Amino acid sequence: MKRDIYYFCYELLMASAKEVISILKKNYPDIKYYLNFKTPLELFVAAILSAQVRDEVVNATTPNLFKKYRTAKDYMDADLNELVKDIKNISFAGNKAKYIKEACRILAEKYDGKVPDKVEELTELPGIGRKTANVIMINAFNKITGIPVDVHVLRLGYRLGWTTTDKNADRSATELEGLIPKEYWKEFPWLMKAHGRAICKAPEPYCSRCFLSSICPKNGVKRQL
Repeated sequence: MKRDIYYFCYELLMASAKEVISILKKNYPDIKYYLNFKTPLELFVAAILSAQVRDEVVNATTPNLFKKYRTAKDYMDADLNELVKDIKNISFAGNKAKYIKEACRILAEKYDGKVPDKVEELTELPGIGRKTANVIMINAFNKITGIPVDVHVLRLGYRLGWTTTDKNADRSATELEGLIPKEYWKEFPWLMKAHGRAICKAPEPYCSRCFLSSICPKNGVKRQL
């Protein structure tokens, strides 16, 4: 009996998630991945730079960076202080420059300069966690290996009642991957980000003008605009 109730509730929640995703796609028809890149290596570097940094800042930094450093060996051989200057507008530039140099050394020595297309190999590299690995897999190789959970996915997933946390990205990812059909995983983070930036902001969402307001449980929302 309890199992039947669980599956009934789960099916209702999944149906609700599908409805929300469908509505979001109608309202954000032109969404795409938000970091600019042309090669897996460019995305690899941009993704490391993007931690706790606005996409606009990353995209303003990478054009000159990608012209100057074209291969993993270029980054490996770069003078650290010069690389830090090249990414000076990025938060934690010193640490990220070290991550890029060391990660690219491994790429050059172990992977013939190529970015690996396996999550297990990516997460062994400096500066690459589960979220970043999934970002690279999805957007560089079109391999859907998991849902990347950024601050928008974390916040909206909880407010919509799909997860039990707005603090733990790994747990949120596990819960979302158990609920959201895999066919939506690629676009899902883009949709969450678009809506999180436009309407479902932190700390106070604009529920008064949200097209999801009538079906959103607003978990954790203490004050709405």
